[in-house]
Amino acid sequence: MAKGKVKTILKKILPGSLLRFGAGILYGWHGNFDTWEDAKKRCTGYDSEMIISRVRSSLYAVKNGEAAYERDSVLFDKIQYSYQMLSGIMWIAAKNKGRLNILDFGGSLGSTYYQNKLFLDTLTEVNWCIVEQPGFVKIGLEIFAGDNLHFFNSIEECLKSFDIDVILFSSVLQYLEEPYAMLYRIKSLRIKNIIIDRTPFVTGKDRITIQRVNPAIYKASYPCWFFNKEKFENYLMPEYKLILDFDALDKANISSEFKGFIYQLNT
Repeated sequence: MAKGKVKTILKKILPGSLLRFGAGILYGWHGNFDTWEDAKKRCTGYDSEMIISRVRSSLYAVKNGEAAYERDSVLFDKIQYSYQMLSGIMWIAAKNKGRLNILDFGGSLGSTYYQNKLFLDTLTEVNWCIVEQPGFVKIGLEIFAGDNLHFFNSIEECLKSFDIDVILFSSVLQYLEEPYAMLYRIKSLRIKNIIIDRTPFVTGKDRITIQRVNPAIYKASYPCWFFNKEKFENYLMPEYKLILDFDALDKANISSEFKGFIYQLNT
């Protein structure tokens, strides 16, 4: 029997939680490490040429209209929207009379930009600014940059060029060694709005795991945080007001939930 048919049958007869448990034996999230460094030394990392190459090829196909959507280098023939995140972006643009300057931290080569381009194209003006690792920025500037899409090596470099309305962290904060230091940095910059999406939470204290990527996508592993929700939500207050929290699309093989948030600066 073909591998694809077996997978389809298993999906029909097994509950989702059991399927995630089985998959988690080979890939997914594992461990509960004392420090980020302990986890990191057991991982391959995210900045390999192989990963960058896979992402470049996938996004290039989306850019050229050969695929509808890309996420984590995987191509889809139908866009999977995060409607709450999109609503937050359009709400901020509406307050600015159809103009949007957004800083997409860790935004790859434009995954979220292309995901939402149908709606962004209706705005009066869009500057989608991606801050990424040097390898992504180099390719972004060479292949993907244009009138609406820009690439920068740092937040400071971006802020010199644009007055940013909102900073977006989509499936990003959990992969930073010091995520709370990043949030503190954003608070100190007083960026007007913050949108966070696809971020994992567990009951109890913050947990450091290792995420092993499904080898069907690419072979890689990296440290990953699961946050305490109350601690995380309160960290941006009182400087920021929570406008909305929402359920995100992702799921993990450990007991957790993925959430998103929209914050507005208190002025």
